[in-house]
Formats: sequence, structure tokens, C-alpha cells
Amino acid sequence: MENNNQQGQINIELDEQTAEGIYSNLAIINHSNSEFVVDFVTIMPGVPKAKVKSRIILTPQHAKRLLKALGENIHRFESAHGKIEEGEQPPIPLNFGPTGQA
Repeated sequence: MENNNQQGQINIELDEQTAEGIYSNLAIINHSNSEFVVDFVTIMPGVPKAKVKSRIILTPQHAKRLLKALGENIHRFESAHGKIEEGEQPPIPLNFGPTGQA
């Protein structure tokens, strides 16, 4: 029997609904000693209520690898397309305890 997958490769499937993605313009990050929780939210102007669209739970090690991978990808993007400018962001009054926003 022939194995077409090289050792160490993972076959990753992406269904149509997941491939469409979910728009988010706010990430709320919480952590404990064993996990990071990232809630992706869509806030619309003039709408006082927003819903969490997706929640991703990561180990601290995976969160650090994600940070590194995002940094590398942003560097490559800016090298190809120019600096990403951060616009003015009005403060968003959120009360979820200790969090970070991205």
C-alpha cells in the first residue's frame, strides 16, 4: 500500500461555510494560567449592541506561536504593500474584567 502523504504532513479540510469567513472589527482577549480566550466581535456604527461572532481558545504556547506568525505576516504584507496605518479608534466601553483589545 502506497502512502501519498509525506511524513509530517496534515491534510486540512475547509468546508464552504467556514471558507466564507466571519467579519470582525474587535477582538477581546482574556486569559487564565492555562488558556487564552479570544472573542471576535463585530461592532457596527450607531448600534449599541454587538455579538461575539466567534470564540477561539488557545493554549499559552499556541497563543505565543500565533503572535509570532501574525507579526511575520504583517511584516511581509507591509514589505509588499506599505505600512498599515492605524486610524483613530474611539474608546469602546466594555466591562469584561481584565482584557486586552486588538
